[in-house]
Amino acid sequence: MRRLSTRTEPRRPGRLRLWLKRARRFARALTIGGIALAAFGAGALAWRLGLPARLAASVQEGIVAASAGAGLAVARVTVEGRVNADPAALLAASGLHQGMPMLAVSLDEVRARLEALDWVARASVQRRFPGHVHLVIEERTPFALWQRAGRFAVIDRQGRVILRDGVERFAHLPLVVGEGAAERAEALLGLLDAYPEVRRRTTAAVRVNGRRWNLRLDSGADVLLPEGHEAAALERLIALHHETQVLDRALVALDLRLPDRMVLRPAPLPPEEPEPAPQRRTRG
Repeated sequence: MRRLSTRTEPRRPGRLRLWLKRARRFARALTIGGIALAAFGAGALAWRLGLPARLAASVQEGIVAASAGAGLAVARVTVEGRVNADPAALLAASGLHQGMPMLAVSLDEVRARLEALDWVARASVQRRFPGHVHLVIEERTPFALWQRAGRFAVIDRQGRVILRDGVERFAHLPLVVGEGAAERAEALLGLLDAYPEVRRRTTAAVRVNGRRWNLRLDSGADVLLPEGHEAAALERLIALHHETQVLDRALVALDLRLPDRMVLRPAPLPPEEPEPAPQRRTRG
């Protein structure tokens, strides 16, 4: 005797059901398209009829407001590409809020407001009817920490400030110091990449008088680089280090500003501890 199976096979929808489903989708698309055309066509029609601009705008605003009641209202906002930017700041800058008419969302204005944020390099905005707005952002990449007047900021490769508060989580980034250091950080740090021995020991690059760089080493010594001839000076420094291990010495400064010489300033010797005075013998 044949046993009955309790497993039910999925039933393929009939042609009538498929046709009705497609018809509903088509009708919905027509409704959305019709409302959009009505909203954007109202202004053009009013202009052709010679109606006052204020009246034409009022008619268009009325249709846009009515569209929200017909289901074309912002119900969901999603963001793509966010890593460091504050979600609340993105939403506030977008100006979007639940229930606002989808047809009132100006894609160009939302994009411009997003790109005005420090973290956002580029943005695009997509309307996905009936109620979804999708934001796509490209963030600026943190490149270095910049110290000026005792305050720290995170900068990108172009030297633009992207963060002033909460910079502690970016303490691993290289540090540049001084006026004009942010705009020239990429060039210097790119140069130091060719000299890993120096880059590894450098704790800060200090811009001096807006003209040249000093490198502060982890030993506390300063390497004084010449203006415009940093690569040649670093070549000399590395050559001398390979011969004499100069970077391992106790120095205050290595002055490379002159092309034909290197001036080394040794660290002062620690003061000698005075020997204890001999004790006087007492007569017994």
